[in-house]
Amino acid sequence: MNGRSGIVSRRPSAGWRARSCGRSICRGRDRLIRNPIRKVLSSMQAHRVRALLMGGQACVFYGAAEFSRDTDLVILADARNLSRLRRALTDLEAGVIAVPPLRLEHLRRGPAVHFRCRHPDAFHMSRMRGVAPFPALWARRTTITLPDGFSCDVVSLPDLVRAKKTQRDKDWPMIRRLVEAHYFQHREHPMPPHVRFWLREFRTPELLVEVARTHRARCLRLARQRPLLEDAAAGRVAAVERALRKEEAAERHSDRQYWLPLRRELEHLRHRRIAPNIAAPQRRRSRTNG
Repeated sequence: MNGRSGIVSRRPSAGWRARSCGRSICRGRDRLIRNPIRKVLSSMQAHRVRALLMGGQACVFYGAAEFSRDTDLVILADARNLSRLRRALTDLEAGVIAVPPLRLEHLRRGPAVHFRCRHPDAFHMSRMRGVAPFPALWARRTTITLPDGFSCDVVSLPDLVRAKKTQRDKDWPMIRRLVEAHYFQHREHPMPPHVRFWLREFRTPELLVEVARTHRARCLRLARQRPLLEDAAAGRVAAVERALRKEEAAERHSDRQYWLPLRRELEHLRHRRIAPNIAAPQRRRSRTNG
């Protein structure tokens, strides 16, 4: 089971384990952790940083391949964990490459902090729009263990899907692929949590209609939370497609609104960082002219 959400993935294969809340759930994917990314994750583990893998590499794990050279992590934003993170970043010879700086007040506000390491770029965040706080993410995380014993913690599939509901064009096809991959893995023997997940998150009109008509009673109960399910239960594919576009547009708008004040804060931080570099040459010229 995938944490409290109850989302189950593939059965474990020999020599490989994936666990969430103590139960096996998935088949291994060696390509998930290539050497540079593995180096980042190993350093986080060595310093006991509370962090969860997300982003493109987490999508690979859940069966929706996405090329990514970054290591994206969501972290617990407290003083002790930040101290551990700093030690891990020292091991990686990592430096901040943009604003904001690595400080708790910025992490708790929401912007990601970007680093360049000897291996890949990496960014860390602690808060995302519409996604549960870190303790809840940690409680329902997925832990994968490869044949050589290496393991890492990954954000759960439902939380990954929620985190992908942004204003970025590339995220919406990824949500569709993530939910489709899970559906095709489990449609022969679905469990109630599977069905709830599909009904809440499907972005493929035809498949949503298929699930809604197969599980009509459950679908209509969830229609209070997602009104387009009424059209899905009635088999109105075109109406579902229109409603999905409206749903996506609303999420994109909410994400833009969420980021407006944070973008202003980042611009302010950029100007503060640039201003001293501009003032220094002017002071030197003044001393020379004097």
